[in-house]
Amino acid sequence: MKGYLIIASLFAALAILFGAFGSHALKERLSAQSLEVYDIATRYLMFHALGIFLIALLGFQQPKESLEIPVIMMIGGTSVFSGSLYLIAMLDFKKLGMVTPIGGLLLIVSWLLLAYNTYKTL
Repeated sequence: MKGYLIIASLFAALAILFGAFGSHALKERLSAQSLEVYDIATRYLMFHALGIFLIALLGFQQPKESLEIPVIMMIGGTSVFSGSLYLIAMLDFKKLGMVTPIGGLLLIVSWLLLAYNTYKTL
């Protein structure tokens, strides 16, 4: 679980860094729509950094095996969802819009698995 705490901390730090970069450096360079997409990516990155942090802390209370799949799915889902949105916003690479829902689906399933596994083990 230590590794997941590190990943969560890095995701949170990146969310703060990207948020500051977006509000200062990108405000004049991106369209309003691209800035909104960028902001969504940043919000989801922070929300799920906290989710990964929560799962890592739960690892001290319940069997780690029940948390492995949800946390890996959340890390992957966050990377795919936010990463694709960042690329869409900054590079106008709209074809990545087909990839974004895969990241969203991974995030949804990770939360549902977390709920199920927690219910089952606690």
